Amino acid sequence: MDKKVTEYIEKQKEPQKEICNKLRKIILRTLPEIKEGMKMGVPWYEGMYYLVSLKDSVNLGFSVKGLDKEDMENFAGTGEYMRHLKFKDAKEIDEAKIIKLLKLSNKKAECGSCWK
Repeated sequence: MDKKVTEYIEKQKEPQKEICNKLRKIILRTLPEIKEGMKMGVPWYEGMYYLVSLKDSVNLGFSVKGLDKEDMENFAGTGEYMRHLKFKDAKEIDEAKIIKLLKLSNKKAECGSCWK
């Protein structure tokens, strides 16, 4: 686990802190080889996924470049390369759905915002 990501999450207010922690654990458990780091002030996972704590919610972003239209309907937003899921409460987190979408994006999407 990246120390700066831990610091970012620890300084969030509730319920954002709990949401970020749960989503982070799901990402790292689902994709154990993924590199975690900070980019643009928020946690990123090899340019494929991000977490951002907002005023009243948390967004989990996914790379969608290369996904078909049907796959992209699983996400909010209109971005060409990145879209997201929004959570206002940790109870909204459907772990099975998130795992499915992480695996889908990991398998089919191109890197939306890669770092090398």
